[in-house]
Amino acid sequence: MNQRILVLALIVAALAVAAWLYFGRGARGPEEWQGYAEADFVKVGPTQQGLVTALHVQRGDRVVKGAPLFDQDDTMERAAVDQAARLAQQSKDQLANLKSPAKPTEIAQAEANLDDAIAARGKVQVDLQRNQTLLTSGAATAQLVDQEKADLASAEAKIAAAEAAVKQAQAPLGRSDEVLGQTSAVEAADAALAQARWRLAQRSVASPVAGVVADVLAQPGETLDAGAPVVSLLPPENIFVRFFVPEPSLPHVHPGDAVGLMCDNCPPDLMGTVSFVSPQAEYTPPFIYSESTRSKFVFLAEARPKPNEATLFNPGQPVTVKPRAASP
Repeated sequence: MNQRILVLALIVAALAVAAWLYFGRGARGPEEWQGYAEADFVKVGPTQQGLVTALHVQRGDRVVKGAPLFDQDDTMERAAVDQAARLAQQSKDQLANLKSPAKPTEIAQAEANLDDAIAARGKVQVDLQRNQTLLTSGAATAQLVDQEKADLASAEAKIAAAEAAVKQAQAPLGRSDEVLGQTSAVEAADAALAQARWRLAQRSVASPVAGVVADVLAQPGETLDAGAPVVSLLPPENIFVRFFVPEPSLPHVHPGDAVGLMCDNCPPDLMGTVSFVSPQAEYTPPFIYSESTRSKFVFLAEARPKPNEATLFNPGQPVTVKPRAASP
């Protein structure tokens, strides 16, 4: 009798274990993964060391791209721009001087000398023609005619010299190499001016993206090194969900897959797209309390919400992720 009772008890226990295995472990709900919202903050700082003089935003402000964030003292940069502008203008004036002809009075003097040489040649030509005629009658000597021929040649040379002087006065003052060298000097001065203006413009820092001011890290009166953050921005497109996928589910998660995103007080049907799946496994993070994932290997993954829904998530907020087919 006792043996029959023992056998019956063993059968009942086996049936109970089988039922628990079938109904308890087998009948699981839809698969879901635990995670949290995360973000890549844009920390904006100056490109040059300097004193912060003004802040135009405060924590929580929404800014558009190009909105002013903060200013630095620009006294030195303004002086540098003024100096570079004057040096650039000086170089241009020197180049213009090398390209310009002589003074108008100098050109007029060279032209007058040319006219005088032409007139002198005319007188010599007339005297030579008359004496050549008189030579046949004996009224003029051959020696006088030879002298006037020499005078005519000299007059021609003086005219050639005067014409060259006129051309020289009308030509640029600088030689071609001098003009080329000064042209390079002008380009260098313009480049220095552009650099000085860029440095001045950098003293007023604008927002590189549109987003929310997550934090203000410096105040007016502080002197900061180049690159030291002053304002931390959170663009909505930089918000994402970081979640952990158990190793058995990894083959079903790929970049580009759609997933459902759920959080407290969030509207239903929020969607995201898997943007990253880690190639390396890690242990289950201690803040994920799940019997199905504890003490097992998991893989880090990331999903990007839709741009118009990203602002519904706050960095650090717990988020539940479901495959698209299992999303509500």
